[in-house]
Amino acid sequence: MFKLDENIKIKIQHEISRIEKLISDAKPLFDLCKIKEPDFIEITAAAQILHSFYNGVENIVILFFKSIGEKLPNDIKWHKTLFEMMFGQNIDGIKLLRDEIKENLNEYLLYRHFIRHSYSSEFKWSEMKSSFLGIEEIWIKIKIDFEKLIDEKGSTE
Repeated sequence: MFKLDENIKIKIQHEISRIEKLISDAKPLFDLCKIKEPDFIEITAAAQILHSFYNGVENIVILFFKSIGEKLPNDIKWHKTLFEMMFGQNIDGIKLLRDEIKENLNEYLLYRHFIRHSYSSEFKWSEMKSSFLGIEEIWIKIKIDFEKLIDEKGSTE
């Protein structure tokens, strides 16, 4: 059992609101990409949104783990280790996110890495389309899981 400090709850809620704003602001691009294949500029913008989305999820996870005193990874593969920690592979066995989204969320982690280390001209819409257009759906599930962390009880098993 754990109890989240009110200050941490506020910080997590702030990060949630930032992701909500990202998705809301990107709605015109989501709508456009549903009706036509995006051009270079639109693909580059979509890649940035994928990157920002996953970073936001990581920010929340980091806030949570720091608040309960969990040791954060600090090596070359720390993003992958942190990803595994979200699904219960941490010292306390706390699952922040449900297993059913692990495979899909892993795609966002892979895009985060690819986008940071590639040139925009290397982005392929055919490879990122389903993840980009699926952000809203996966975010709903992630948000529910995060909100369970900050509910009035502030505890989980």
